[in-house]
Amino acid sequence: MLTCAHPWNSNLPTTTLHLIKTCKTQRDIDQIHARLISTGLIKNPSLAAKITLHLCGSNHPPLAQFARFLFFHQFISQSPHLHIFIWNALIKSFSHGDRPVQALLLFHFMLCRGVCADKFSLSLVLKASSRLGLVREGMQVHGLMEKVEFGSDVVLRNSLIGLYLKCGCLEFARLVFDKMPERDSVSWNAMIDGYSKMGMMGLAGDLFGKMPGWARNAVSWNSMVGGFARSRSEDGIEVAWGLFDEMPERDVVSWNCMIDGCVKCGRIEAAKYLFDRMPERDAVTWASMIDGYMKFGKIGEARSLFDGMPENKRDVVTWNAMLAGYVQSGECFEALQLFHDFIYRSDLVPDHATLVIALSAVAELGRIDEGTSIHQYIERNGLRFDGNLGVALIDMYSKCGSIENALSVFENLEQKSVDHWNAMIGGLAIHGLGELALELFMEMEGLSIEPDDITFIAILNACGHAGLVKEGLICFELMRRVHGLKPKLQHYGCLVDILGRAGQLEVAKKLIEEMPMSPNDVVWRSLLSACQNHGNLKMGVWVAEHLMKMDTINSSSYILLSNIYAGFGVWDNVSRIRCRMKERGVKKIPGCSWIEVKGTVHEFFVGDFTHPQHREIHSVLISLYCMACTVKFLCDTSGGIRTLNVKSCCTVINHRTNRSNAQHESDISSEVGT
Repeated sequence: MLTCAHPWNSNLPTTTLHLIKTCKTQRDIDQIHARLISTGLIKNPSLAAKITLHLCGSNHPPLAQFARFLFFHQFISQSPHLHIFIWNALIKSFSHGDRPVQALLLFHFMLCRGVCADKFSLSLVLKASSRLGLVREGMQVHGLMEKVEFGSDVVLRNSLIGLYLKCGCLEFARLVFDKMPERDSVSWNAMIDGYSKMGMMGLAGDLFGKMPGWARNAVSWNSMVGGFARSRSEDGIEVAWGLFDEMPERDVVSWNCMIDGCVKCGRIEAAKYLFDRMPERDAVTWASMIDGYMKFGKIGEARSLFDGMPENKRDVVTWNAMLAGYVQSGECFEALQLFHDFIYRSDLVPDHATLVIALSAVAELGRIDEGTSIHQYIERNGLRFDGNLGVALIDMYSKCGSIENALSVFENLEQKSVDHWNAMIGGLAIHGLGELALELFMEMEGLSIEPDDITFIAILNACGHAGLVKEGLICFELMRRVHGLKPKLQHYGCLVDILGRAGQLEVAKKLIEEMPMSPNDVVWRSLLSACQNHGNLKMGVWVAEHLMKMDTINSSSYILLSNIYAGFGVWDNVSRIRCRMKERGVKKIPGCSWIEVKGTVHEFFVGDFTHPQHREIHSVLISLYCMACTVKFLCDTSGGIRTLNVKSCCTVINHRTNRSNAQHESDISSEVGT
């Protein structure tokens, strides 16, 4: 409850202003609003103006909303000719907040009411246009600037340059820059940084050379160093290093630019050299090094760096770099453990990127309980699903086998982008629900949501898994003829898979031979798998031999050909393929499966006896196998219904195969694994 030295029913404006300073919540605002009405102070324009100016820039949403309420419901009706300062304060609350489009609408409303814009108004609207990437609206403001004779103002010109650069209109930005009667360091730095970020280092260097000495500062040097460090030219990092050595003064950004450039061009040792010699490091420095080590597979070094960094430097970005590195390296279990440390042991709050990475790890591990907990955390904290978070949730539920939850998330989204549709269609494809995926695709078409490359990969996969050959061919033609998308290798690969699954091997082979690009090993392997499934020995041998010439290390081609020979009983060729694998050093990655029991994930490899309960598990599996064999034996011999224990099961089976119990148990063990 708000308290004040003055009585609550006091009609003194100073009392209300004093109370306003302690407001933070919606309840506080409700009390203030009730007091304004009960005391009649709500009709006091001066007080309302002071409250609006005090609250409109607040970081607490209820306070900013109340300021806007007072503005629209009190000022507009009672004081038609408000001072431009109040308009600007409200426009700023939108342009710098989470609703920049409202700044444009309010600016338009202001002009319609005959209020003349000043320099500050125009700079705020340019800021909002820049944030939204609205070049057309920005050009209209540009025209207004020329009409009201603000076109020569340096600050406004700099804002215009920033807008055009943000929208990718470098030519317009350069025209504004060239026509400026006077320029400051911001003007020069904005243009140099714009060229640098677009990779136009020749133009950036030319402008840097013409730059007056008084305007050149650390920002100018950093733009040049960072631009060359990011460039893909062979000598880019060397030029960046030369500029770095020439810098009169270096700040932490300068060092970070060089470290980032070294990491991206594969010079991790050079990055470490710079890291060790930095006079001061920030969170970006640590994140860059951790990301670099992870990308080069040096997980231990990355974790040591992460564990050794100061607590005050460890921000959300650093945690995200470590989490993303684990996921990209396939260490998803470690990623989830680190995520738990982040949630329960740090004082930081995870952002959208953190949760997306965690959901990716959950999807890879199939741990739906973990995913559901993260989903509940998102809902408790009122985070929106409209962006990547919604995509990650749909993908997680789909990969964890809960297509119902994936559909629930998808249907409850307020705004669906093409990425959400792609994730849902891809999830349906994983579950073999091709017809439902097609219905979703047609609904997407009906809503005029333009599909992209990934959409058609997802729908073609769905058609392949569901055996919808005709529909798959139609979707392929839709992509080319209706949406004007040029098919990529992945699309042709999906089409080969559709034809191969349907047994149209000759058509699939012809498609591969007529592809506008060279097929990779994945496309050929898809055809080889189809040859195995449909028992086409001749084509399978031809495809396998072609694959082995392309890639002598991947074991799947050898295994598929070996299985084809085995299916036809050509055991000599099976042995020959196995011998060739040994000669070339090709090793088959063992298959594995896992199951989660009471929150613990148990992983099993073929022939693996490392599990602490492997004896008990083996015993149960052998019993089940023996029972299955006995039932089959009883059915085959039609000997009627008999009750047999496990020992008699083994006796019956051994009698039929003339093998000892030990041999039989050994064979079963090798067949069923763990």
